[in-house]
This record gives sequence, structure tokens and C-alpha cells, in this order.
Amino acid sequence: MNIAIVGATGNVGRKTLEVLEKKKISIDKLYLVASQKSVGKKINFKDKEYEVCDLESFDFSKVKISFFAAGGKISEQFAEKAAKNCLVIDNSSKFRMDPDVPLIVPQVNADALNSIKKNIIANPNCSTAQLVIALKPLHDLFSIKRIVVSTYQSVSGAGKAPMDELIEQTKKVLQGEKVESKNFTKQIAFNAIPHIDVFSDNGYTNEELKMSNETKKILDTKIELTATCVRLPISVSHSESVNIEFEKSFSLEKVRTALNNFEGCKVIDTRQDGGYSTPLEAEGKNETFISRIREDKTVKNGLNLWIVSDNLLRGAALNSVEIAETLIKNNFYGK
Repeated sequence: MNIAIVGATGNVGRKTLEVLEKKKISIDKLYLVASQKSVGKKINFKDKEYEVCDLESFDFSKVKISFFAAGGKISEQFAEKAAKNCLVIDNSSKFRMDPDVPLIVPQVNADALNSIKKNIIANPNCSTAQLVIALKPLHDLFSIKRIVVSTYQSVSGAGKAPMDELIEQTKKVLQGEKVESKNFTKQIAFNAIPHIDVFSDNGYTNEELKMSNETKKILDTKIELTATCVRLPISVSHSESVNIEFEKSFSLEKVRTALNNFEGCKVIDTRQDGGYSTPLEAEGKNETFISRIREDKTVKNGLNLWIVSDNLLRGAALNSVEIAETLIKNNFYGK
């Protein structure tokens, strides 16, 4: 099994390497691929140094799977070319809503891998990935009618430069210096910005529309979802306040049991001080944590949840590698 990681020097690329190092996927040859400015850099993987090679000249026929973790512009330019020679697992938004490209969270809709047509598989938005993995067992039991979700997303979802800017701004605020925003529309340090991605004509941002469209594609087209996405001054992990309206009646006991028994979910909900998960505690962990489970008495069959997950893992690197694992386990049955 020969594997390439495109964008190997970025946040998601490096996290993909970390996940692969812990997994049992047998890799014969590993190629770390990036733009010209990163060519020649050396990255350690399983006690061996690998030199980064140039994306422009890389021969994708040398690999079986390519992980694309370099953003939408790179995927737009190179993913389809790569897919002529290998299977592409793409982390960007470029192909997510393409009807010929499956959008996959393996625990939720692995069967969709049977319909690979372009040799490309899309990874969902990080906020969507952690949401659907918690929704799936509940939808199977109680049939979700409507969802209202507010996200509280870390700066790592925007890349390394925004992470660096958060640290820089925080230092300046504490030192009483003037703050200038380069990667955000307003100061991010000690603030909350209700704006992620560009605005559409209807007033929603693309991030909010992604959550609705992707949840429908992955889980069920009948589900109605409205979202408000907020950027917080947090390094890693996304949090979500989720209000669900079911078609069927439910009990909190059945909800907790279903979530705890579903792969990738973990309930932490003791209804006492500290009896819930926070972004800091989710960082570096594979699970999607669910807390604050309670009935919404203002609507029939209503439920409230608090969901937290490491966005670089669950929403990106881990999900991508789990897609690869699923394909390998099933002998590339979608190809």
C-alpha cells in the first residue's frame, strides 16, 4: 500500500500523519507532498525521515490512496488529475456536494462508498462530521425532524496562520498594545465572532449552509437544519449546542444508551459541577463527547445536547484515515 499526503506540512496533513502512525494500516511507501515552498523539508514518521516533494511534478500513479489536506484551491487544481491514477480522499469542500462524489463519515454512511464514480471521496466539514456521528443513532431510533445548532469553533479550523494570530493577539492585548486582525474580520482574542466563511444572499454564511447541506446528504434529505456558526478564541476543538425535534417520543435513558453504544461517541453527563466535556478535554481524543442531555419542554419530542470534538481529528484527519481503513477492509469495493 503506497500512500501520499498532499498538504503534508499543514495542520491537517501533520495530524493525518499522527493518526496513520497510531493506526495499523500497512504502508509500503509514503510520499509527503506539498507546494514548492515546502519542498525539501523533512518530516519524521515512524522513526524515519521523509523529504517533502513537489506537488506540481508528483506522479500519483505511484500510490494507491492520496489524502488531500491542502485546501479547496489545491483540490480544485489537482484532485481530479490525481484521481485518474489513484483514489483521492479529499478534506476540502470542493467535491462535497458533487452528486457523483460520496460524502462519508464511516460510522454513519459507509454504504455510500459503493457509489464511487470519480475515484474521489469527500470528507465533510469538521463541524458536520462531529454532529452527524452523534445524530445517527438518535435518528435511527426516533427519526429527526428538525435541528437548530449553534457552533463554537476553534481557530484551528481556519488553519495555522489564524492559530498563530490568536496567540499574537492575546499577547498584545495582555501587554496593552494595539491589535490588528489579519485572518479575522474582527479581533479574535478575548472575543467571539459570529461569522465563519463568506455570506450568502440569504444572510447565512457558507459554513452554516455547509452544515445543513452536508447533514442532509450524509444522514437524511428530509432533515431540516438551521445553524449559527461562531469563531471563538480557542486553539483546538469545536463545540455545538444542538436542539433536536424528533418525529417519535423518546426517553433520556434510551438517548444516553444509544449514544454510548455508538462507535465514536462518549457520553459525559453527570449533572454536577464539571460533569460535562469542554474543548480543552476533547483535544487530542478521537471521540465525540456528548453532554448536557436534557428534554426541551417547549416543543413536542424536543432534546438538547452539547457536543464537543477535536476538529483536526474527528472532523478531518481521523475521519479521512477511517475512510481509508473502511476501503481497505472491503478490498476497495467502491472502486
